[in-house]
Amino acid sequence: MSENLYPDEIDPRLDNARWSDVLVQALPYFKHWVGKVVVVKYGGNAMLNEDLKKHVMEDIVLLNTIGIHVVLVHGGGPEINSMLSRIGKESLFVNGLRYTDAETMEIVQMVLTGKLNKDIVALLLQYGGKAVGLSGVDSGLLKAVKIQKDGADLGFVGEVTEVNPEIIKSLLSQNFIPVVSTVALGCDGDNIRYNINADTAAAKIAVALGAEKFVQLTNVPGVLKDVHNPKSLIQRIRINEVEQYIQDGTIAGGMIPKIECCMLARNGGVPRTHIIDGRVPHSLLIEMFSDRGIGTMIY
Repeated sequence: MSENLYPDEIDPRLDNARWSDVLVQALPYFKHWVGKVVVVKYGGNAMLNEDLKKHVMEDIVLLNTIGIHVVLVHGGGPEINSMLSRIGKESLFVNGLRYTDAETMEIVQMVLTGKLNKDIVALLLQYGGKAVGLSGVDSGLLKAVKIQKDGADLGFVGEVTEVNPEIIKSLLSQNFIPVVSTVALGCDGDNIRYNINADTAAAKIAVALGAEKFVQLTNVPGVLKDVHNPKSLIQRIRINEVEQYIQDGTIAGGMIPKIECCMLARNGGVPRTHIIDGRVPHSLLIEMFSDRGIGTMIY
């Protein structure tokens, strides 16, 4: 969504014929996505770099403006690390998950629901969108139970057991953009809050909403045959091919949980799940409105 609204300000590298061709090619995609729900997991460099942050906000406002129902679910690991460091507390991780004691949980809730969530809402408003911030606690959106991983106690880290999407559906029906931070309420009714992995929460929200598309913005181009060669991108992976890619090491490390979240969403009925590079300006629009796509689709 450029501020250059007049012909003499249009990128001179594209003549009128090429501009019209781009718009014509995008038209079928506009028609397909209007009225559909798209859940976007927002994090990584796209959340830290100011220019990329601007592009993401512009993309989401544009999608919302033409009638696509976007739900933005965000993480905030680096910001939590920074706040813990400021108070002299070390960030601890167990099997890739943040160990969350009572004090850390207070920081998690403060950073995610108090600062980051409202910062994102303010940016969306700045770029002309209608946005409302939520946490998983609001209206009982996310319910969770305490989890242990490989026998390790992670403190107040939870696994989502229930999604109550009515508050999101209500906001979408009024053309708002729900912005969700992933702090959840315990299922046992004793007012315990849990820190939730944002990728997993986003996938489960997509399933609960019957979303048409689930997109994870990441710091990599997608799944690569050779991690040292960005041009080795695998654009499409069938679910029944995932296990083989894991066994041969093509899918490894931090990509495994992201792929698992795509599979969770796909097995829950979401037709299209994607891992795309949030470092590419307007990557969301490229994925939504072009036949070239971007990143890796799990289908």
